[in-house]
Amino acid sequence: MKVVVIGAGLGGLSAAAHLSKAGHDVTIVERDALPGGRAGMVIRDGFRLDNGPTVLTMPDLLEEAFQAAGAKMADHITIKPVDPMYRACYADGSTLLVKHGREAMTEEIARFAGDKEAAAFGAFADWLKKLYSAEMRSYIDTNLDSPLDLIKPWRDGLSILKLGGFGKLDKKVASFFDDERLQQIFSFQSMYAGLAPYEALAIYAVITYMDSVQGVFVPEGGMHMMAVGLAEAVEQAGVNIRYECPVNQIVRFADGSVRGVRLGDIGKESGELLEADAVVCNPDLPVAYRELLNGVDVPKRAQNGKYSPSCLLWVAGVKGTPPPDAAHHNIHFGDDWNGSFKALINDGVRMPDPSILVTLHSLDDPTLAPEGHSNLYVLEPTPNLSGKIDWSKERDTITDSLRAKVASLGYPTDVVTEEVYDPQDWRDMGMEQGTPFALAHTFFQTGPFRPNNVTKKVPGLVFTGSSTLPGVGVPMVLVSGKLAAERIDQYEAARK
Repeated sequence: MKVVVIGAGLGGLSAAAHLSKAGHDVTIVERDALPGGRAGMVIRDGFRLDNGPTVLTMPDLLEEAFQAAGAKMADHITIKPVDPMYRACYADGSTLLVKHGREAMTEEIARFAGDKEAAAFGAFADWLKKLYSAEMRSYIDTNLDSPLDLIKPWRDGLSILKLGGFGKLDKKVASFFDDERLQQIFSFQSMYAGLAPYEALAIYAVITYMDSVQGVFVPEGGMHMMAVGLAEAVEQAGVNIRYECPVNQIVRFADGSVRGVRLGDIGKESGELLEADAVVCNPDLPVAYRELLNGVDVPKRAQNGKYSPSCLLWVAGVKGTPPPDAAHHNIHFGDDWNGSFKALINDGVRMPDPSILVTLHSLDDPTLAPEGHSNLYVLEPTPNLSGKIDWSKERDTITDSLRAKVASLGYPTDVVTEEVYDPQDWRDMGMEQGTPFALAHTFFQTGPFRPNNVTKKVPGLVFTGSSTLPGVGVPMVLVSGKLAAERIDQYEAARK
């Protein structure tokens, strides 16, 4: 089949890789001059600044995409472990290093919180592994169409139930650790799913397994190199990538089925018609429905759903080097853990004492900054555009406050070049409600309850990315590309 993929983000590239493996004729059309989508990069003044995802976990899933394209990942990018994976700095002044390997992490917890908590880590890691195995096999790496699909793999469902996966995440983590600081470092990952630990189900501890047990990695040259390398691989596999080639419409036949895509900026009616038997759509699902599918309503799950908090992201190339105790990823936890989440998610206001992530990509890769300089990637969770912050008025004040906090923590802040992204910017980049984290992973916005990657209204159209199956994050969007390719194969078989 002739397949057009809209967008060279990681989901679109993964879909293209798997489609090429199945023998389809694939063309990717990308509005920007570079691949990557949200995994982008600012290249300026001698700096290379990642401005998208900063944590890579489960590199085997990235390797799987390269293999689908008939390539070896090592021939295109070099992936290295980050160790320590995080430096966690707490409001009481204590510091915990999250280290690679169970033995090293057990020793670190013993130093930090005593032998009892160290012993608990082993039991916690065993529990996480069992939970991940059951979920990945039957509920993540598979297309789901109805709630009945949750019942069919009943053995894994029963395992998750017995493991306590449907209880609350914070309580489950607290059943292993008495130390509240350990509870924070092993439950904050629910934020990636758009939820506070006290509202997330324990099934989302699989994210903790992915980073705190399996490990955090980084590509040489920055996170953006994942997309660059995968784009090279799919092109070598025969996929045609057309850059600076936006799409303004998914064109359909009278029966509603896909005919192709109309090229050109949104709002323009004219432009080249690129015909296709099927289309894979990587842009944010609700935005794609509104802007590219005239006459097709946005699914109610996406239109009326609960969206994840957003973030203020400050990326900068600065003079100077980080303090000697800094790590690649540094989490600075604010005070009043639960109160901060309530302010952010329930009240729609800024955290009173924000927790922030400071990533120093150039710490382990000096090629990303000139000598004597550093990269800063600073992220503060914020409400999305449904919150109460007026970013047109408060952006500068909040950004200045964030810069001041980073300086107070000892990081260099003498800026050479910088970019700031707030929820309005994320919205302008095509992200619903101004959040790069898409729909929150509440139970009824997960699996078969999440907006599906196919719609009966438009046969031949398949979605990929964080707003559809299986969800948010680098590993998940890579899986979503694989699932999209499977849908195309099913569509082809049904047409014969």
